[in-house]
Amino acid sequence: MKISLTRHIVALLAGLLCSIGPASAAEVRLRILETSDLHMNLLDWDYYQDKATEEYGLARTITLIKAARAEARNSLLFDNGDLIQGSPLGDFVARVRPLKSGERHPAYKVLNLLNVDAANIGNHEFNYGLPFLRQAIAGANFPYVSANVMLDEPGVPREQARHAFTPYVILQRNVIDESGQSHSLKVGVIGFVPPQIMLWDKSHLEGKVFATDIQETARRLVPRMRAEGAQLVVAIPHSGFERGETPRFAENSVARLSEIPGIDAILFGHSHGEFPSASFAQHPKVDLAKGTINGVPAVMPGRWGDHLGVIDLTLDNRSGQWRVTDSRAHIRPIRDRATRRALVAADPMVAETIAAEHQGTLDYVRAEVAQTRAPITSYFAQVADDPSVQVVSAAQLRYAQRALRGTEYEALPLLSAAAPFKAGGRQGWTYYTDIPAGPVAVRSVADLYIYPNTIKAVLLTGAQVREWLEMSAGQFNRIDPAGAPEQNLINTSFPTFNFDTLDGLNYEIDVTQPARYARDGKLVAPEARRIVQLSHQGKPLDDQARFIVVTNNYRASGGGNFPGMDGKNIVMDAPDENREALIQYFQQVKTFDPAADNNWRIRPVPGIRLRFVSGAGGTAHLARYPMVRLVKDNGDGSATYELHP
Repeated sequence: MKISLTRHIVALLAGLLCSIGPASAAEVRLRILETSDLHMNLLDWDYYQDKATEEYGLARTITLIKAARAEARNSLLFDNGDLIQGSPLGDFVARVRPLKSGERHPAYKVLNLLNVDAANIGNHEFNYGLPFLRQAIAGANFPYVSANVMLDEPGVPREQARHAFTPYVILQRNVIDESGQSHSLKVGVIGFVPPQIMLWDKSHLEGKVFATDIQETARRLVPRMRAEGAQLVVAIPHSGFERGETPRFAENSVARLSEIPGIDAILFGHSHGEFPSASFAQHPKVDLAKGTINGVPAVMPGRWGDHLGVIDLTLDNRSGQWRVTDSRAHIRPIRDRATRRALVAADPMVAETIAAEHQGTLDYVRAEVAQTRAPITSYFAQVADDPSVQVVSAAQLRYAQRALRGTEYEALPLLSAAAPFKAGGRQGWTYYTDIPAGPVAVRSVADLYIYPNTIKAVLLTGAQVREWLEMSAGQFNRIDPAGAPEQNLINTSFPTFNFDTLDGLNYEIDVTQPARYARDGKLVAPEARRIVQLSHQGKPLDDQARFIVVTNNYRASGGGNFPGMDGKNIVMDAPDENREALIQYFQQVKTFDPAADNNWRIRPVPGIRLRFVSGAGGTAHLARYPMVRLVKDNGDGSATYELHP
């Protein structure tokens, strides 16, 4: 009898526990929000044109953030870096009127008021050096993460190196389930930066830190985060998503990161793209409807605050631990590109919070440095020698001539490399230099040279100079002389800042040849030669001759994967920025005529119309470009043009 009763009680308890299990299971809906690549565009203000804009600005993104938060019971907000550099406002607080000890950076005055949960360090955070970076992020009231930057300490083996920054954090947050009950959720957050920072900012970082591979670092640390109690892991790589092979130490590693077990969501950036969007339709293992990569929800919100990234996760704990059972990722724009109408107004908080820094920046960029007799534009800088690039080259040459005077390199022929920085593309059809005739202000200098690069010079042979130009000529599509009568000239995936032209030489570009180099610097067509009729001072270029080429720290240290450029052949390591060289040039010439010397051109292809798309604003300047003809205005801010002999 006692045995029977005991069995009955056990069975009753077991049944009771089974009934309690499902009843106690909870479902939580969590919204994750991301900003990325703000580049100090805190306000909806174009400092280069000195006017308000509806196209970008965190002030407008904040309106989206508030709306997205209001729609969700539970939300987290993260920033993915490239925050403190990129506009004159960033330069103002870093270089013009540097932050004083204990003073808070304007970016963090704003982000602190947004109650950001955590942030990642982007590659451009290193542009002003490690001391400024540490001083700036000390003003953040939220944690910063960066897992693959390590301290380079004397005598310490690399495998025993310490992290230069906090590699990851585990946030403890209270979340409300669908029945209104509260739960504690531990969210692990880990960040990454492209290892290429060691090239791009070599002068700031060499001997102080080193970078490790993104995927290898994640494989090592994500299990550790789980072991330390992270119930959800959010990866924030400041890295892009590219098709094809992703080698070790790749700049863009999102595809590989999505394959690592234990990562529940990926917030990415760096390449200024928009995910999910149609531009990623051909990428492998992508579900655009759900916004996943290899089944992992992921989002990339454009650049400069023009979109907000949103990931909605459904979590439940039926298995005894929180698991993601459903997800959807999408991006929300601040502006309708089709109608060119703003979708949200700016939140006034930003203007109120950084009023002093904004006014200081305006005073700085409005200061006049010279006068120009003609407009300086970059609408056609990708297809013809252009004044916006020519003036940068001229300034670099003048700086180098002075700096090399009295050295062993003074007698060597001097060349100058420059590229169009503002040439539309992923930045939009208004992203061009367009300086009217008249006063040239400091803002115009920043318009012509948007990066805080420092000026360098390298020693090269004529053969190496030739390869430099071949790499640069990868900007163009291969044109088939027997193909369609109209063919697209420009490879839009090629970064315009890698389209260097070299002043001091004369040459043509034969676009019927395949590109000699791939974007990663690999020689893919050894027999191909796009650079033809290459000459120096009227004579064919001597491959054995030695040249000094003035450039910037990015290119001289290997940025862009140009052959022969690894930082070892730098012979002039100047501390001044290329922009400072430009200001000095303007101050010396006072009044100038920004004419190009037409030292290079694209060789015509008989019977083929070479077409390209640029900003519609270029139509006002066609009279100065007889080699360019308007085909049609596309009605979206762009226009189709073609080259003709």
